[in-house]
Amino acid sequence: MTIRVIIVDDQAMVRAGFAALLNAQSDIDVVGDAADGAQALEVAGRTHPDVVLMDVRMPVMDGLEAARRLLDPDVPGAHRPKVLMLTTFDVDDYVYEALRAGASGFLLKDAPPADLIAAVRVVAAGEALLAPSVTRRLIADFARNRPAKRRDPKLRLNGLTPRETEVLELIACGLSNQEIAAKLILAEQTVKTHIGRILAKLGLRDRAQAVVLAYESGLVTPGQ
Repeated sequence: MTIRVIIVDDQAMVRAGFAALLNAQSDIDVVGDAADGAQALEVAGRTHPDVVLMDVRMPVMDGLEAARRLLDPDVPGAHRPKVLMLTTFDVDDYVYEALRAGASGFLLKDAPPADLIAAVRVVAAGEALLAPSVTRRLIADFARNRPAKRRDPKLRLNGLTPRETEVLELIACGLSNQEIAAKLILAEQTVKTHIGRILAKLGLRDRAQAVVLAYESGLVTPGQ
């Protein structure tokens, strides 16, 4: 099945370059582009993309506000694409807030072309584009700027088994599936199964939202 993509960036050359790269792939079709978040909402409404490549900083409406509106769970019957944030920075406030809004991850604009193509495919498949190294940087940023809110994690996490809670904690600490499997002496497929159950029980879209919830619930604290 062809992955439908729209590209949102205030630089025309960036949009054209990304479009040329992605359209060269047999399984990806760029169905539209926009120069700001407001245009992105209009284009997405017409084209119903599977993935939106969204620049973070743009005039008129930035990528964060556009992502919030595209992914608003309170709009019944709305088409909600996967949103992949594009940024020139490893981690910034906008990216963190975009993850909270439901974005599936982020990618540096200067990433190799192969990474952009892979990112579109990964996000379209329902996975989060949040590599362990990126998770660790996100956590470091969280520790510096956003002290964890002291909440009782049982209020949200009481549906998880002890093992699932343990896996969630390790995800939030930035471990990959392979690292979690080694630490807990489990098969990697078993770890994937646990993660799938965690997401389903907590009503989360992907690993990115799981990291955010683990911190905001107080299950994991910065510096842990």
